[in-house]
Parts: sequence; C-alpha cells; structure tokens
Amino acid sequence: METTSEKVTVDLKLDETYGAFINGEFVEPSNGYIDAINAANGKLLSKIARCGKEEIDRAVTAANEAFKGWSTTLIEERSALLHKVADVLEANQDRLKMIECLDTGRPIHEFDLDYQLAIYQFRYFASAILTYEGASRPVQNGHLIVKKEALGVCAQIIPWNVPMIMVSFKLAPALAAGNTVVLKPAEDASLSTMEFAKLLQEVLPKGVVNIVPGYGTEAGQALIDHPDVHKLAFTGSVDVGRLVGKTAGERILPVTLELGGKAPHIVFPDVDIDRAVENATLGYTFFNGQSCILGTRLFIHEDIYDEFVEKLIARAKEVKIGDPTDRSTRVSALINEKQGKSVLGYFEIAKEEGAKILYGGNRVTVPGNEYGYFIEPTIIEATSEMRIAQEEIFGPAATVTRWSDIDDVIRMANDVDYGLAAGIMTNDLENALDTANKLQAGSVWINQYFNFQSGAPFGGFKNSGVGREYSKEALDNYTQSKTIVAAYQLPPAGFFK
Repeated sequence: METTSEKVTVDLKLDETYGAFINGEFVEPSNGYIDAINAANGKLLSKIARCGKEEIDRAVTAANEAFKGWSTTLIEERSALLHKVADVLEANQDRLKMIECLDTGRPIHEFDLDYQLAIYQFRYFASAILTYEGASRPVQNGHLIVKKEALGVCAQIIPWNVPMIMVSFKLAPALAAGNTVVLKPAEDASLSTMEFAKLLQEVLPKGVVNIVPGYGTEAGQALIDHPDVHKLAFTGSVDVGRLVGKTAGERILPVTLELGGKAPHIVFPDVDIDRAVENATLGYTFFNGQSCILGTRLFIHEDIYDEFVEKLIARAKEVKIGDPTDRSTRVSALINEKQGKSVLGYFEIAKEEGAKILYGGNRVTVPGNEYGYFIEPTIIEATSEMRIAQEEIFGPAATVTRWSDIDDVIRMANDVDYGLAAGIMTNDLENALDTANKLQAGSVWINQYFNFQSGAPFGGFKNSGVGREYSKEALDNYTQSKTIVAAYQLPPAGFFK
C-alpha cells in the first residue's frame, strides 16, 4: 500500500534533567540520573531521576501529610479539580503525544487513542465520585450508615508501553476516592509523566501526587516495601506482579494487579474475510505489538483458513513500517534493544518448536533510525500448545491455528495462563455471545477489537491479575467500607439480667 509521509513536528523544549516530583516540587535525586533515549534513533532526549529509598521516604511522607487535607476535601471540590486535570491534559496533549512517541518509539497516530482514553479517565472519575455512595437505612432504635473511606497513600507502579493511559488508569480513581499517590513510572518511558507533573503543579495541592522514576529494583522495591503506604497497585509482568502480591499479602495491604495477556481472536467461517483480516491486523500490530490485550492468537475456522491466511499475509505486507513521527506509519520501533532481541528470540524458538513463519520474522532498517528495533508484522503457523502461542511475545506477531469444532477452539482459547482479553468475529450474534460466555477473559470484543466503552470494567482472569480499572468498580479498589450503627437510646437499665 503506497502511503505518503506525514511527518509531525512539535517544539518539545524538554528539560535537560527531571528530578523526582515530591510535595509539588522537582527535587535533585541522590542517585543521579538515567538517560532517556529516543527509541528509534538512539539520541539522548533528556535525563530522568534515578530514585531510591531516600526519595521514596520523602515522597511517602509528603503523601501522608497531604492525605489529611485531600481525604477531607469536599467531593465536589475533588471532582472539579479532576476536571481541571483533564482540561490541562487536553490542552497540552499534542506536545505530550510527541514526547511519548519519541520516548517509546510507537507511531504518533496511536497516541490520539491514548490521550482520548486518558482525558476520559479523569473526566469519568470526576463524575463517578459524585454518585459513589455507601448506604443508609433506619434500623430498630436507630440508623445504619455504611461509609466509603479512602485508604491512604497508594503506591502505584506502571509500565512503559502506554504511559499516559497507565497514569490515568492509576491516578484518576485513587484521587477521586480521596487517596494520595506515590507513582513510579517505568525507567524506559518516564518523560511524558514527568512533564505531566508540571501540569499537576498548577492544579492539585502539594503532596497529593508524587512521581518517583527509577529502576524497579531500587525505586520500585523501596516503594512497595515502605511501611507507610496503604495500598499497592501494579501493572506489568506476571513475575513482578507475584512479588507485589506477595508483599501485599505479607503486609495485609489491598492490592490491584494488571498483568500479562495472550488473547485469543476466534474467527468463524461466516465472516466477511476482508473486513475480518483488517480487524485482525489491527488486533496484533497496534502498539507495535507491545500490549497485553493484543489479539495475538488467531483461531481461524478451517473452511476459510487458507483464504484468510493468504489475505492476512497480503495485508501484513501493506502495513507501513517507518519513522514513529510519520502519521502514516503503522509499525515502528520497539521500546529498546532488549525488547527487540527478545521478540526475535521468540521467532527462533518458534522455528525450533516446529512452527512455521509464514511471513515476517525480521528486523527492518528505517533510514535515519538505524538504532531502533523495527520488526516486521509476523505471522506464524503454530499449534496452541507451543511456547510461541502460550507466552507473551510483546512484538507485532500473531500465531494462526485451524479449528473446526467449537468446543475444541474454546478449550484452546482458554488453555493459557492468562485471561485478560479475547476477540470473536462472526455474523451470528447468538453464537458470538455463547462463545463469549465460555471464554475465560475479563474483556471480550465481538466484531471490533479494542472496543473500549465508557465505564466498562477492565482487568483479567487467572494470571492476568486481580481487580478492575477503567470503571466505577475501580473505586471499590481504592476505598474501604465503614459500618456505623447508631442507636438513639441506650438499652434500659437491667436489660442484661
């Protein structure tokens, strides 16, 4: 497919360094800085704080102090401030999109969706908190009251793939409910989050949000181990999620975890093949394949398998691989060399297992961006038990597998450790809903992948995590219930005789 270049330019004016954001100010880190590198061309963008125990202590102290005022702030006022956060995010989105594009290597056009979702999250929870209520009813000789109270300081750790989506998913419900936050962004993609902190300076009281970038083994570990945090929230790998969950269990802390995924995308024989191929291609290549919700396991009915795969390959060849700042680019640089080598390594594993790479499987050189790891959209014929079909690849690759029996394909779809998302394509709605009800996944999208809807809970089954985000249900994860039973009068004297 011929596409013209649509390079986007924005005057970034990044700071040379970004310290830790603590108590409303940027402070010099004790451990120095980490280079923030352009994922595509390897150039230095800036330097971000390498936070450790000292910064975590200061941030948690500030958050605990701020909690006293923030938790007692009128709900209407908290709501208004969250709307202001959405306003400043919306007003500054073009600049922040470009920062994320350079920092992560993802195509610039994708960030339209990211920021739409992020802005929406702050507006959604600004509104949802106004109707988030406990319960009240009269009882004999008195009244029953159930209150929803904030937890305290929330320790939140987010990954590098979709920074502003993750920031909004974590901050919005926590702040709406009256909590304060210490947030650790990923060291590979912190720049947009640190720039967002500048915007928060003008809106929120000091100490309500504190941002401490750094390595997981240093800043992250110190944060989840800190004795003065009251809630842990983590999005990332299953292995690290287990450690966070174990820490929460040992300390009896509430925890939410959004972990890995290996989503099935089931294609029934009655579909319009051209339209289904388009939907499937979006489903495995968006985010450069670096997302836990991608439909990377395509199960295609045998009646249409050959034609579908032929057209899937033809469509893969048309996907434009190019400079991330070009709006016509659809696949660009992975986050870093480590991730690039990991993805290429999975292709070698696939070959060793006996899987067949039908298309792709190679690193591509993009002029001016020789540093970056640009990976072709890759289609691999595999059986459902192979590692390539069981483990997260986190690159623009999908396995294709034949099926004929509905019970068999549901078994294969569910036969993984994960259960975050799934897709179904068919014209038979009864069939679609019956299949959806049998899939072990937190989100099932029928006939349109990534079909996020307002207020729909997002989270996973099995190893994909604990708890839900993106919805009013998230407020349950950032509050606790207090029951108060008030009797009007004391019992009569001598009633215990």
